[in-house]
Amino acid sequence: MQVRIYQPPKTAMQSGRARAKVWMMEFEPTAARQVEPLMGWTSSADTRAQLRLRFESLEEAIDYAKAEGLMYSVEKPRERKVKARAYADNFKYDRMGRWTH
Repeated sequence: MQVRIYQPPKTAMQSGRARAKVWMMEFEPTAARQVEPLMGWTSSADTRAQLRLRFESLEEAIDYAKAEGLMYSVEKPRERKVKARAYADNFKYDRMGRWTH
C-alpha cells in the first residue's frame, strides 16, 4: 500500500496556523471511483480512501508507516514569504498603487 504524508495548509476561514502544524497520512486510492446507475452517486470499493491519520510530527508518521510496512512519500510544505508592512504604508505620499478611498 502507498501512503502520502503531508502537512495540510491552513483554511481560508482561520487567521492563525494552529491547526496546520499537524501531519496527515492518507492512503492512495487502489480502486477507481464508479457512478452508481440508480442514484448517480459516486462510490468506491476502496474503504482505505476514507482514512486520514493525524500525527504530531513527521517522524511519528514515518515511524508508523515503517512499522506497518507501508510505502510512503513525504510532501514538504512550502515556506511562506511574509512581507513586513505597516499600516501607515497605506497612506504614504509616494505610494505606487491607486487610492481606493
